[in-house]
Amino acid sequence: MNKNNRLAVVTLGCAKNTVDSEELLSQIENSNYKIVENPHKADILVINTCGFIEDAKEESLDAIFEAVQLKKAGKLKKIVVIGCLSERYMSELRKEIPEVDEYIGANKIEEVTEKLGISFKYELLGERHLTTPKHYAYLKISEGCNNPCSFCAIPLIKGKYRSKPIERVLLEAERLALLGVKELIIIAQDTTYYGLDLYGKKRIAELLEKISSIKGIEWIRLMYTYPSKFPEDLFQVYKNEKICKYIDIPIQHISDKILKSMRRGISSNATRKLIDKIRNKIPDVAIRTSLIVGYPLETEKEFNELTHFVEESEFERLGVFTYSMEEDTYAEMYGDPIPKDIKEERKNILMTIQKEISLKKNSQFVGKKIKVLIDTKSKDVAYGRTEFDAPEIDNEVIINNVDSLNIGNFYDVKIVDYLEYDLISELAKQRK
Repeated sequence: MNKNNRLAVVTLGCAKNTVDSEELLSQIENSNYKIVENPHKADILVINTCGFIEDAKEESLDAIFEAVQLKKAGKLKKIVVIGCLSERYMSELRKEIPEVDEYIGANKIEEVTEKLGISFKYELLGERHLTTPKHYAYLKISEGCNNPCSFCAIPLIKGKYRSKPIERVLLEAERLALLGVKELIIIAQDTTYYGLDLYGKKRIAELLEKISSIKGIEWIRLMYTYPSKFPEDLFQVYKNEKICKYIDIPIQHISDKILKSMRRGISSNATRKLIDKIRNKIPDVAIRTSLIVGYPLETEKEFNELTHFVEESEFERLGVFTYSMEEDTYAEMYGDPIPKDIKEERKNILMTIQKEISLKKNSQFVGKKIKVLIDTKSKDVAYGRTEFDAPEIDNEVIINNVDSLNIGNFYDVKIVDYLEYDLISELAKQRK
C-alpha cells in the first residue's frame, strides 16, 4: 500500500474494543497509511465488531453491509472485519458476505497488521492512539473470563482469563499519563479477578494503589467488578482520594432461582449483604449495576422480586438489558420463551422506578460544592462529570453561562438545580 492510502477504524461494542482499536491505530500511525476518522473518506476500512448480544451483532452487521455498499460504489478499496463477531462467526460471515477482504478474530492485532502490509512493532506494545477525549482513557488489565455465567458467550469468544502483568499495566498507565490523561477507567471482563491466574491471588487492590502513585493521574475509576468472591481488601483502597467513590458491579438479578440458573455463584442474601457492606465501608459511594430482565425462567414472581430489590436498594446508577439467547451458552437449553414486548415492558418498569430514585438522589446535591471534570463545551454551556459518573453511560453536570472553562480541566461547581439524570450548576472556583 502506498502512503496515500487513507485508513479508518470503526469501533463497535464495549470499551474493551476501544482499547484494542487504539492499540491497532498506534501500529498504523507508524506506517505509510494516513488515519482518517470518517469511513466515507477512507480507502481501507477496519471494522472492530461486537458479538456479545443480538442488538450488538445487528449493529456490527449493519456496519459491514454499509461498508460493502461503499466498496461496490468504488469508494472503498478494502474491508477488514475484526473482533468478536468475526471470531465467533467467521465461517458464516465468509460465506454470507464474501465482499469483505479479510476476516480476523479478536485480540489478533499482529495478524491485522500483517494483512495490512504493516510490520508489527513489538516496541509499541501498550502504546495507544487515543480515540477518547485526551483527558480520560480506558485501561484494560486482562483478557478473557473464567466465570461460568449461563447467558454469556464471552468465554467462548475470548477464552480463559489472562491478567496482564502488573509491570505492563503500570507502563501503559504511565504512557497514558504522559499523553495528558487525567482519568483512568479500569476495565476487564472481571476486574476483581485480576492477578489470580498469574500470581495465585487477586491483586486488584494492589494494582490500584500502584496506579495511584503515577504523576498526572487524578481519578481512577473501577468498572466491571464481579459480586461473587468480592475481594474485601478493595475497601481499604477507596480511602485513597484518587480512587473515585464509584463501583460498577453487575448484579444481573436478585431471585435465588434466577441467580442459580445464571450460575452467578452468589445468593440473593449474599448479594444484599455485599451491597450493605460496600455502602458501610465506602461512605458516599455511587453504585452502578446492571440487570437482565426476561431471562427464560423469570416469571412474574421473580420479576416482582427484582422490582422490590431496585426500590429498596436505590442504586445511584442502573442499566437494564433484555435477555438475549446466545448459541452454545448454558442457558440456550431453556430457549427464549418470554416475548420481546414483555421483556421491554419489564425493562421500562425498572427504568421508571430508577428515574424516581435518580431524581431523589440528584436533589440531595443542591447547594453543595462538588469537583467536576469537563468533557465537552459549547459557547455558553459546559458539560462535566463528578467522580460518581463514568463517561457516556452516566449523569452529567451542566454548567451554564461560562465560556472560559477548558475541556479536560477540573473545576469546583455549586449545584443549583437538578433533572432526572443531570445536575445544573454554576462555577464556584477554578481548581487547576
